[in-house]
Amino acid sequence: MKEAYLLDMDGVIYREDHLIPGALDLIDAFRENGIPFLFLTNNSMPTPEDLVVKMRHLGVEGLSARHFYTSAMNTADFLRETYPESTAFVLGEGGLLAALKEAGIANDPIGPGFVIVGEGYPSLEKLNKAHGYLEKGARLVATNPDNWCPVEATKTRPGAGATAAYLEASTGRPAYYLGKPNAFMFSRACRRMLAHTTTDPGSYRVIMVGDTMETDIRGSVEMGLRAYLVLTGSSRLEDLSRYVYQPTRVLPSVKELAEEIRTGKPAECQLRHELPPPQPRRAGRHQTDIENYRGRYPRPPMTRGG
Repeated sequence: MKEAYLLDMDGVIYREDHLIPGALDLIDAFRENGIPFLFLTNNSMPTPEDLVVKMRHLGVEGLSARHFYTSAMNTADFLRETYPESTAFVLGEGGLLAALKEAGIANDPIGPGFVIVGEGYPSLEKLNKAHGYLEKGARLVATNPDNWCPVEATKTRPGAGATAAYLEASTGRPAYYLGKPNAFMFSRACRRMLAHTTTDPGSYRVIMVGDTMETDIRGSVEMGLRAYLVLTGSSRLEDLSRYVYQPTRVLPSVKELAEEIRTGKPAECQLRHELPPPQPRRAGRHQTDIENYRGRYPRPPMTRGG
């Protein structure tokens, strides 16, 4: 069976503004062997065209917009397929606004059917408006469940999950989280990637390569895909004991995968992990992390003062 690859970006292909060793070799190996591949990101800010430019600056030439699929595009696909006449009030920027416009999801500042939360820096005024729309019956959708996102090695910023959690708390209305690990993200990414192949899409075995257990690995396992965890990003080898689901393989980096594709031989340095006893958990990053996010608390009923 032929193979096709979905790849996370930050922590797998690059860290900050530097390619991870082996990343360029991997992309070259895909091209040389005619292997379909698609970059998958939960970041809703950039457009595919923005990511093409970013990768070019990192030294990766020859990519096009079709090589990228973002949580913003996934959100737009979801609304277009399930609520084609929907309108939205958007807390987000750049890529999310562009994806919704392309999908024909109109901006509605009066009576939107959806409040859509993506990455960005919403003002208190916009949060108050979103709160009001939700109280009037709008539904809450988040592009991804990430509570925080890396900016630099020692710096983060609030993510879409944190903003959605704010609105969940203030209104008592639950959000629907798209992006990884939602199966809709993986199914539409597979469809997008294999749409450009000349052979039967069913003849491909899809492999997800990621660095984060809660999104990359969980989502691919739940979709029935093979899941390769690389240790150049968020998750560490000792973290694996905390999860019921497990990666198919654990590799130090994409460098080993590139060598495997070029030589046709399994990487000898694949890490065999013996699950150690669970360790104290660090602060969670995702709303889908059940140990960290134990449930939504209903908003207390409003009462009039005496």
